[in-house]
Amino acid sequence: SVHPTTPARTRFAPSPTGYLHLGSLRTALYNYLLAKNTGGQFILRLEDTDRTRLVPDAEQNIYDSLKWCNLTIDEGPNEGGPYGPYRQSERMEIYKKYAQILVDSGHAYRCVCSKDRLLHLRETATKLKPPTTVTYDRKCLHEQEGQLIDSNDYVIRFKSPDTYEPFKDLVHGNLNLQPQYNYSDRRYDDFVIVKSDGMPTYHFANVVDDHLMKITHVIRGEEWLPSTPKHIALYNAFGWTPPKFTHIPLLTSLEDKKLSKRSGDIGILSLKEKGILPEALVNFVALFGWSPVRDAPGVSANESMSLEEIEEKFSLDHLTRGNAKVNDSKLFFFNKHHLHKALRDPTKIDQYVKEIFPRLSQLSHGKYSEADVKKLIQNLGSSLTSINEIETDHAYLFQPNDYSTFQKIGDPSKAALIVQALLDEPAGSFKSNVDVILQKHPELAKKDIFQTVRLALSGGKPGLNVPTLIDTLGEDAYKERLNSFLVYINN
Repeated sequence: SVHPTTPARTRFAPSPTGYLHLGSLRTALYNYLLAKNTGGQFILRLEDTDRTRLVPDAEQNIYDSLKWCNLTIDEGPNEGGPYGPYRQSERMEIYKKYAQILVDSGHAYRCVCSKDRLLHLRETATKLKPPTTVTYDRKCLHEQEGQLIDSNDYVIRFKSPDTYEPFKDLVHGNLNLQPQYNYSDRRYDDFVIVKSDGMPTYHFANVVDDHLMKITHVIRGEEWLPSTPKHIALYNAFGWTPPKFTHIPLLTSLEDKKLSKRSGDIGILSLKEKGILPEALVNFVALFGWSPVRDAPGVSANESMSLEEIEEKFSLDHLTRGNAKVNDSKLFFFNKHHLHKALRDPTKIDQYVKEIFPRLSQLSHGKYSEADVKKLIQNLGSSLTSINEIETDHAYLFQPNDYSTFQKIGDPSKAALIVQALLDEPAGSFKSNVDVILQKHPELAKKDIFQTVRLALSGGKPGLNVPTLIDTLGEDAYKERLNSFLVYINN
């Protein structure tokens, strides 16, 4: 088993350069689940060192998205904690100190090569046969050994080992990832750890922070796999023990194309606006690369789970390797399941009423009270996939019908007869009125009456049974719509 038996300290370390999307939510969720399952801590750290790309409200969006999904943060910029600050931009002195340690121990050196020189090195590296995947020639390392470069405009490079140490990934097993060298024109993987403006690079800052914040497990997307040997080399240079690494599969569309923010990788809070429930979203995202254990051999695992159930079942032993396909129809399946479950809970119903009432009140020009909306949610409940469908699929409840858009009326004279007969009956039970009409008009079938009434009231839209539909509209609107429908047929 690769699942830890002691409390894990995990972190979610987004850059506030954009809004939280499905891919980053999945990373946050797996780190959160591992911490909760083992009784550990889940840390939020903001990697905000790339000042040029910061989006002003991205940090707030990250917080709002995690809060909406009920992922509680134990330590972070707003929560505080013993290993802060938790914003990288506030940790500059720390990085400076640790970069100097590497320079002093001979594991790093200053480099003053110009952009043009570095570009030339990159271009020549690709033309070598065999080509090399690393480009720097260590010019500044050799010059420095004789004298210290007197310049303020320099970067600090890590002096990489000749071969990287093989490592174990908890999903992919043992890996040995080496750069490709051309030994007749030797280049080195001496990556920059501090930029010329004094800002640390991602590789350097995340290693220093993970060590100082006592992170035990790093769960991240597999696009970081090629960088992991660099990170482990940094740990070794400091004499630190690296955390355990777990690289989770890419998210892809059903056509197996990588999800990007331009295609399919949706912002989390935009899903909230579409009526997706956080319980459904978390359930959906949890299965992008993890599958719960079956309760018994041969019994397929129940995939619909609450966050608490997922926390309890989550294990690194059941992570999968292949790309995770994102199937939106599955999200709607989970939404329906979690919505129906929620509608059995009176406090949840009240919460939905508060959410949707202002919009429905506007749609109905103030005709609907909160009590009406509550009754509506209870009546429609079992047919809904999302609470928003009340205003999209059942807009006929709030606005007069446009009969010209209705499906064709099969037999207008029969429809007119039914509507007139219903209008002639006194107000009262629809069911008893139907019985009376069937006695008076034996040529009619019960089905004809129900179909005609549904057409008159909702344009034939399913969702509510006819007596409930009449009850929802109220007696006045019911008669009003029958009259309008009759006028429409007779014209």
